Amino acid sequence: MAAAARGAVAGFLGRWAPWAARCPAAGRALSGLSARRVGQVPAPAPAAAPLWRPRLSWGKLPGGDTPSVLSSVTSLLPSILQQPARTLTYCSLRNGKRKSVKAVVKRFLRLHNGLWVRRKAGYKKKLWKKSAAQRKRLRELVLCTRTQCKLLDKMTTSFWKRRNWYVDDPYQKYHDRTNLRV
Repeated sequence: MAAAARGAVAGFLGRWAPWAARCPAAGRALSGLSARRVGQVPAPAPAAAPLWRPRLSWGKLPGGDTPSVLSSVTSLLPSILQQPARTLTYCSLRNGKRKSVKAVVKRFLRLHNGLWVRRKAGYKKKLWKKSAAQRKRLRELVLCTRTQCKLLDKMTTSFWKRRNWYVDDPYQKYHDRTNLRV
């Protein structure tokens, strides 16, 4: 049991020996062991083919950099470390202006009082299995919350925030806010 544990530790330290020799802080990173002592640990004899191989080669990368532990973990777990994106263009290539997110413009309506209106989720999906009352509820419009309104304002330009006067506008009575706190 002790021999197997010692062999596993020796194999682990032997794999990290080239990296430890190149990195000045590797001695501190590997429990205070010096690079010389790590290089002298004999690697165990392979009994069978390894079940797992590291994804990154531990030599030098094409750019001349040495791979870090963080980069190897990041390549294994991309879905956890990805941040949600709003795809907002701060500076366009053609004329250097901020651009609106087209998905916001298509899905939401901004009232002149600053509130945003949207449809309920799933109002077009699987209508054949929903009752008439549920379909009616889904067709209703919903006001967005304060944080959603702020985010949607950031994702659109001033062109979409100006007041428009349409003939027979169905939202005319909702554009001016009376006795309504946001």
